[in-house]
Amino acid sequence: MTQDDDLDGLVRQRIRGLRSALGWSLEELAARCYLSPSTLSRIETGHRRISLDQLSSIARALGTTLDQLVESVSDDDVVIRPQHDAARGVTTWMLSREPGPHGMTVAKMRVTRPAPQRGTDELKVHPGQDWFTVLSGTLVLLLGERTILVEAGEAAEFSTMIPHAFGAQGAPAEILGIFDHDGQRTHLRPLP
Repeated sequence: MTQDDDLDGLVRQRIRGLRSALGWSLEELAARCYLSPSTLSRIETGHRRISLDQLSSIARALGTTLDQLVESVSDDDVVIRPQHDAARGVTTWMLSREPGPHGMTVAKMRVTRPAPQRGTDELKVHPGQDWFTVLSGTLVLLLGERTILVEAGEAAEFSTMIPHAFGAQGAPAEILGIFDHDGQRTHLRPLP
């Protein structure tokens, strides 16, 4: 079976499923989309090809869109896959696919690198605020002249106008972070 056959079968299942969920008979849906009940039956069972105008009419009658009827069967819109950046010692799961209110992005991060040494150019400054909670391990937060240990179950919030960087202490640390637009660019930059 080809991918086109799979999608064709899925579209037919969606039509039948939506019709059933609405409690409509073949005759009721057929009347709403100006098709004969036998044509609609053959469409649902795969004994007739679906033309674009028929599909559009069926979608409208079912109160859905063409996009929703034919959306991909891929799991990429559901499963969040990690992005590993070995050079930075960070694996990131982008939990929000689109920026949320005020451009906020939510990400889970697994930090394996230790905190950078003071005096290096790794401490960054950018407008905004960062928030994170440590899910496991201990995160070392370098914030200005302070070194703060944030342990599992604790959270931190700080102005990113203070030079800052973070790393794991001893073992990997996992955090759930909320970053504004500038924080996302700095901490969650895409892999090259």
